[in-house]
Amino acid sequence: MSLDHRLSAEHEELRRTVEEFAREVVAPKIGDFYERHEFPYEIVREMGRMGLFGLPFPEEYGGMGGDYLALGIALEELARVDSSVAITLEAGVSLGAMPVHRFGTEEQKREWLPRLCSGELLGAFGLTEPDCGSDAGGTRTTAVRDGDSWVINGSKCFITNSGTDITGLVTVTAVTGRKEDGRPEISSIIVPSGTPGFTVAAPYSKVGWNASDTRELSFADVRVPLANLLGEEGRGYAQFLRILDEGRIAISALATGLAQGCVDESVAYARERHAFGRPIGANQALQFKIADMEMRAHMARIGWRDAASRLTHGEPFKKEAALAKLYSSTVAVDNAREATQIHGGYGFMNEYPVARMWRDSKILEIGEGTSEVQRMLIARELGLADLSPTG
Repeated sequence: MSLDHRLSAEHEELRRTVEEFAREVVAPKIGDFYERHEFPYEIVREMGRMGLFGLPFPEEYGGMGGDYLALGIALEELARVDSSVAITLEAGVSLGAMPVHRFGTEEQKREWLPRLCSGELLGAFGLTEPDCGSDAGGTRTTAVRDGDSWVINGSKCFITNSGTDITGLVTVTAVTGRKEDGRPEISSIIVPSGTPGFTVAAPYSKVGWNASDTRELSFADVRVPLANLLGEEGRGYAQFLRILDEGRIAISALATGLAQGCVDESVAYARERHAFGRPIGANQALQFKIADMEMRAHMARIGWRDAASRLTHGEPFKKEAALAKLYSSTVAVDNAREATQIHGGYGFMNEYPVARMWRDSKILEIGEGTSEVQRMLIARELGLADLSPTG
């Protein structure tokens, strides 16, 4: 496979379009939303009108007919300015709509995808539970057959896009039976917003991503039709592993955008800020610091684009996605720290974008698989996980 990740004319046009939108529409407004912990509905609606929520989906379902590279490009450009709007797009596409596209019936696709692709509705993915964390296989939420319905009981936590005014559905993982060896059979079930017994808690008070929606969900005898099963019964675990593999590419693109945004802001500040009679960017120590930041962002970009290319071409990409996610999230934190240091006292002031970037960066080492989980996946793909303790 070629490692030439230069953009086609179509992808470059998309990049320029989203870059302009991020600079001219998102950047002037998002700081106020962020400080008020308020979801930016008008910005999200504009993203829908631009077709961003439909980028990787077929035109027959209201999508743009693009690929995962196109989605990553949009996420990177948005995150160069703000991660809250970027994660809203990432979760809406990778976790909200993609499960329906990958595993849904024709009826489910036609019911949900056009509105998800247009941004009229947002979807969410209910996987993480309060007592499970990274142990997604330890799901305790249950779904029991009762006549022509599933009856769902349990709770989920840290679920993005789950409580907005335009949230249309949450795909929930639940135990629907037991295997012969006693292990749980996990299935995925679509729960429309507003279903009786489905309760959405108040938004979390978070360190970062303050203009995105994240909540805890609870299910008390929630009834949905058996037809709301997404994919095969008992295959939910395998399904969400696939969704997370793909989602790591998207998160990596977002992290790369944040890392590059830190470079952008640092270069601008180094040119404008004067100390001891000259721009601080004239100091070689600071030049080297910014050069290292650019190096990290550049290499992170190569990583996520490589994984996206493999996915698009139907090649194995699990290891590459984990590598990209691990590296890009690490450099996002590194660059945010350095950018804050370069800005000095101003970097500690929320009016400066680097303050948001610093607050937003840490979750990238946690969400959609912690850095420790990525290392486990990489080691497994290298054939090391099955070695005995004695070698």
